[in-house]
Amino acid sequence: MKNITFKQSINRAGLYLGLASLLVVPSACNESFLDTDPQGKESGSVFWQNQEDATKAVNAMYANLRGWNNLAFAPIAVESVGSDETEKGSSASDATFFNEYDSFTVGSGDGQLGGFWEGQYQNINYANQVLGNIPAISMDETLKARYIAEAKFIRAYSYFRLVRAFGAVPLRLALPVDASEYNLPRTPKTEVYAAIEKDLTDAAAVLPQTYGPADLGRITKGAALTLHAKVSMYQQKWQQVFDLTTQVIASGQYALFSNFEQLFRIKNENSTESIFEIQNELITSIEGASGSQYSQVQGVRGSTGGGWGFNVPTAALASAFETGDPRRDGTIIFRGETTPDGDAIPAIGDNPMYNQKSYVPFKLFNTAFGEGAQQNVRVLRFAEVLLMNAEAANEIGNSTQALASLEKVRARARGASTTILPKVTTTDKVALRNAIWHERRVELAMEYDRYFDVIRQGRGTEVFGPKGWKAGKNEVWPIPQNEIDLSAGLLTQNPGY
Repeated sequence: MKNITFKQSINRAGLYLGLASLLVVPSACNESFLDTDPQGKESGSVFWQNQEDATKAVNAMYANLRGWNNLAFAPIAVESVGSDETEKGSSASDATFFNEYDSFTVGSGDGQLGGFWEGQYQNINYANQVLGNIPAISMDETLKARYIAEAKFIRAYSYFRLVRAFGAVPLRLALPVDASEYNLPRTPKTEVYAAIEKDLTDAAAVLPQTYGPADLGRITKGAALTLHAKVSMYQQKWQQVFDLTTQVIASGQYALFSNFEQLFRIKNENSTESIFEIQNELITSIEGASGSQYSQVQGVRGSTGGGWGFNVPTAALASAFETGDPRRDGTIIFRGETTPDGDAIPAIGDNPMYNQKSYVPFKLFNTAFGEGAQQNVRVLRFAEVLLMNAEAANEIGNSTQALASLEKVRARARGASTTILPKVTTTDKVALRNAIWHERRVELAMEYDRYFDVIRQGRGTEVFGPKGWKAGKNEVWPIPQNEIDLSAGLLTQNPGY
């Protein structure tokens, strides 16, 4: 009998996304794999009975991370196109609402704000369902503890995305008992961050360092520590960032993948550099719940096996790389090039560049599914751990360690060359900080970090001001007006919107 891997099981979990006790139906998922036939799905009233139910619920929680509002238009709008490294892409007349995020003219009624909000609170609802129901199930106690820890990580991950995007947000850490608990006000940012940190501390104390092949892709201790470090970085808790990243480095579980461009290809998913990836697999027998649209929406427009062509690199990003840096070609697909996997990109088309990190070779396109449906999404990588360690070390006055961690990232990019990407040697705190920020820009480009990186660095006006960004307003996006209306005004709007 063939063993079912975790990656396959979360595809099957899509069939359980209709459980009455689990589902919060998104309002804008017409293109999403969540639109599956509800026939044969179990009623919530007979669920949460045994270990098998617990496993299904946890797998469904993972599966939801691949949904439209988690990986497609909404996060592109909220987490990417406001930056200087991306712009809308596609044809000029298609999905023009993205331009309002690029120019910081978006209003609170735009649907992508609501989609992003729904996507994150749907993840939180799944996590809270697990946390509220699994403790009472009679099952293996070690597995139970691990499932609870996985749910806490996912809840923390979604709250981190929310607090970066909107600031203070409603903090729901348990299932509502009655109607009086449905409508919550916004919770101050400091309290949201504290809840995120507690979840990640709890998760790291329980989660294993590694899994066997059948569970490859599940959340690990290293993932909880890494996300905790990133959350701490956004609060400028530099000693904590340093300590957490040092713990991840010292674990010996991770190493930089030798080839930067190939790191993002399907054959190298869950590599030694991977700390957390959203798992996708195309299983032809589960057409309604297989794969994601992350690659499809960003793929090369006009090429069979490509995609829709949104969220494309800017000329500013292309020019940000140092001369000869191979990460430039590993990050950007240029019109007229032939990719390392042999795909000839037409010289004429709607956009001069596309995201190579989301690229799936055209030969892997299955016409019964979306382009690139099988590609995992890299969320946390060891390279970022090293860069967070470098930034924290510099901020606490340890330039020697900062330079050592920074050099590891540059050395991987440099490869065997002796003429590119020279070692950074400055010990001046400001100059070294700028060098580390530059390295984050080119190493993590097109990975949905640049926009919030610049804001946390206090450089919003400097970098985004020419696009219309205004201090005192654009540090956060507007709260979706529909959510304010549904709350009967209990939710308040961010200043300036």
